Amino acid sequence: MSQSLAVRDVFDAIADPTRRQMIHLLAVAEELPLHELTPKFNMGRTAVSKHLTVLKQADLVHDRKVGRETRYRLNAAPLREVQDWVAFYDKFWRSNLMRLGELLEEEEEE
Repeated sequence: MSQSLAVRDVFDAIADPTRRQMIHLLAVAEELPLHELTPKFNMGRTAVSKHLTVLKQADLVHDRKVGRETRYRLNAAPLREVQDWVAFYDKFWRSNLMRLGELLEEEEEE
């Protein structure tokens, strides 16, 4: 399978802080062209493009051509997988902390 057609795991895609910042910028803006995204990072246009490719492979970013420029927009749907994963552990920790609180209250009563 070619690199451009590869499907990337959403967790892998968001593991990098630069890509998380790109996701944030695209969430705030409706759409951004590469020439507006690039100055927001301490790297060249090629490096920004590579990060965008990773996000595209995880289906987190969609692009479209408008004249000579490519515009990028966020597709937040794959982030639902991350939200569901975090929600499970949020429930896990809340439950465990509640049990710990109950045990500490029982010890205080004794």
